[in-house]
Amino acid sequence: MTKQKKQIKIGGMHCTACAQTIEKALLKAEGVDKAVVNFATETAYVEYDDNTADEKDLTQVIEETGYNVAEGTQKTILRIGGMTCASCSQTIENALRKKKGIKEANVNLATEKATVTYNPNEIEYEEIENVVEDVGYKVLSREDQRARFEEEEAREFKAFSTARRRVLISWALTIPIMVWMIPEMILGISWPNSTVFNLGMIAFAAPVLFYPGWNTYKSAAKAITHVTANMDVLIMLGTLASFLTGPPSFFASIANYAGVAAMIMSFHLTGRYIEAKAKGRASQAIRRLLELEAKTARILKDENEIEVSIDEVEVGDLMVVRPGEKIPTDGVVTEGESGVDESMATGESMPVLKKLGDEVIGATINQRGLLKVRATKIGKETFLSQVIKMVEEAQGSKVPIQEFADRVTSYFVPAVLVLASLTVVLWLVLPRFIGSVGAWASNFLPWVDPTLSVISLAIFAAVATLVIACPCALGLATPTVLMVGSGMGAENGILIRRGEAIQTLKDTRVIVFDKTGTITKGKPDVTDTIPIEGFQESEVLMLAASIEKGSEHPLAEAIIRKAEEKDLKLAKLEKFEAITGRGIRGEIKGQITVLVGNRKLMDEEGIDYSSLESELKRLEEEAKTAMLVAKNRKCVGVVAEADTLKDDSVEAIAELERMGLQTTMLTGDNQRTGEAIARKVGITKVLAEVLPDRKVAEIQRLQEEVGLVAMVGDGINDAPALTQANVGIAIGTGTDIAIEAGDIVLVRGNLSDVVKAVKLSRATFRKIKQNLFWAFFYNIVMIPFAMLGLAHPVIAEIAMATSSVTVVTNANLLRRTNIQPEYA
Repeated sequence: MTKQKKQIKIGGMHCTACAQTIEKALLKAEGVDKAVVNFATETAYVEYDDNTADEKDLTQVIEETGYNVAEGTQKTILRIGGMTCASCSQTIENALRKKKGIKEANVNLATEKATVTYNPNEIEYEEIENVVEDVGYKVLSREDQRARFEEEEAREFKAFSTARRRVLISWALTIPIMVWMIPEMILGISWPNSTVFNLGMIAFAAPVLFYPGWNTYKSAAKAITHVTANMDVLIMLGTLASFLTGPPSFFASIANYAGVAAMIMSFHLTGRYIEAKAKGRASQAIRRLLELEAKTARILKDENEIEVSIDEVEVGDLMVVRPGEKIPTDGVVTEGESGVDESMATGESMPVLKKLGDEVIGATINQRGLLKVRATKIGKETFLSQVIKMVEEAQGSKVPIQEFADRVTSYFVPAVLVLASLTVVLWLVLPRFIGSVGAWASNFLPWVDPTLSVISLAIFAAVATLVIACPCALGLATPTVLMVGSGMGAENGILIRRGEAIQTLKDTRVIVFDKTGTITKGKPDVTDTIPIEGFQESEVLMLAASIEKGSEHPLAEAIIRKAEEKDLKLAKLEKFEAITGRGIRGEIKGQITVLVGNRKLMDEEGIDYSSLESELKRLEEEAKTAMLVAKNRKCVGVVAEADTLKDDSVEAIAELERMGLQTTMLTGDNQRTGEAIARKVGITKVLAEVLPDRKVAEIQRLQEEVGLVAMVGDGINDAPALTQANVGIAIGTGTDIAIEAGDIVLVRGNLSDVVKAVKLSRATFRKIKQNLFWAFFYNIVMIPFAMLGLAHPVIAEIAMATSSVTVVTNANLLRRTNIQPEYA
């Protein structure tokens, strides 16, 4: 079984009820394990088993629910090698256009690129490559990410243009209606007479409903056909009920609300347009990240500089980056020294010094000196691509509180239809009782007219009930905030992979930190070498360094480095064994067995180290890691190392404690050393002598004791513990990001980013709660208000449109929140 993840752009959704209909249908489909349909991004995020389902099946499920996979096409840009003249490009273009499933193909000889629009349900990408290669040319690379960006930009522009055109047409016909209604509303005079007035209302309203409003009716009809109900169903019923009062007004005592129908539709279309623009602002994070990408690179070929498109860069190419230029792709500095602005990746405004051997991130800006950089990652493997992937994953997840809102939304529209029907019944059965409220309110609400017929009042109240209800505000409350929050995080070097982590982190009361590489820099230095009487310091260090050559542990590197500094000649390592959680054993010179490790190792081997006990205690109290060295079952001395605290560890831990979080350190060191480091950094609790395979058990024990636990670790060695924790926070440096390791990934290794992550989590969830409160409060208050006939249908529609816009606008206000640490 192979799990696949797929993002599908969906067209035709008009509200969250639409998104829920598609989501439910996808979850019922065979082979689908997980499906989240995000109305705000108009995207379905699906996980499925490709042995039982494929993209065609998913598309079919979506289309069977009455919606469509946006345009049904994908765009890809191919870089083609071997073209020499216009005839070559024409040959490839003609071959591509003849292939079934390819909608459009343009081949540009100058850029050596083919832009192909195709239907993935009819043709696979590999087949497109085959077409090019079958006519004698070679596909060098593909550029899907930028193509997708351009395609989405074009689709969004087209959607905005269409929405704007509908708004302008609707208001061009609605404004004359409003002007015409003024004498009737103020003076009670139907100018020039009631017949012409009523005809005019119908004549002007009909085009508004059936031309710019036709798309709304089409969406509603589609929903009804598939036995579902969405926001458009409410608008259709409300506007049609109002419009259909027009003809009977000629021969019955019924008020003509045809003009009101046009006004409702115009405000509805305006609200949709403003909401779409606000949603566009909320979803700018990925677009801004894509725009950061360098477009070209200057590479060295045979000592000559050649400027090429970024997609032509290959791993191993040597790139020349001048001051003020973007570093084209991830790489390693091979020559030069310069300050690099990494703010796009880490949020850190201060330039970072880069010299020979240092990693650099693509799209960061070289500020001062000339750098030569060897490309190490390209395309989807680059840091920027990984960041985009994580932001998309966050937008494809749900916060637990959203599930409650979704359940409410799924029953919302049917409930409103029931309430609107009940409104008509109550007004017809109990007109005097319900009308008494309107009679009282008419003293201060000018649109309430108790003198109208009971049928007119019943229609007035029912229409207002239909159009005032707003499931969209409920559905947009969470995903829009999540979009803004994940984008803010990416801009600050905090990559949120799972939306659930935002809610969980704000409720967490304990944060566990792994010691090495998290609180400390992970680059220890040898501070003490203490031999037993009869042995030299250099001999102890030589024995330890000779054995440590077989280890990859940071402590081993420090010992070898120290031996090299002292110009010691190391013995050839013949046998080596790592003993987990204890130390190492090795053999040199064919007959000398050397052990380097902690007390446990020596005790298990029956080696006496009592003469060094006082030195061991002193070293441990100084927060140093002490390693005993034994030669042929005799202890010869101790080597001690100390790891430097990260620059911001003390301040970050102090601020987390002020924020009400209990900090805990997890370390393999003994209790005394662990407590010494904890005192230095200000950590509350120490879990010492924890072997790597016991980290998960310690996290489980903490969860039983205190509840929700967050774990901060390096994302590689700590992966199981990060997974066990309620929130796993993986720290990385440079281009090395362990994508699958944590729920939240910190680009830099600084603990300040843990503070920022907690602040972002709390601020994001606060916005989600504000939005949900507003959405629920609005509906709970306004629906009864409308049922009693106190809300004019037009004002009801304005209120409904405003509630959606308010929720999205409030989500965008999250950007103003300061998540920087107090000491920054």
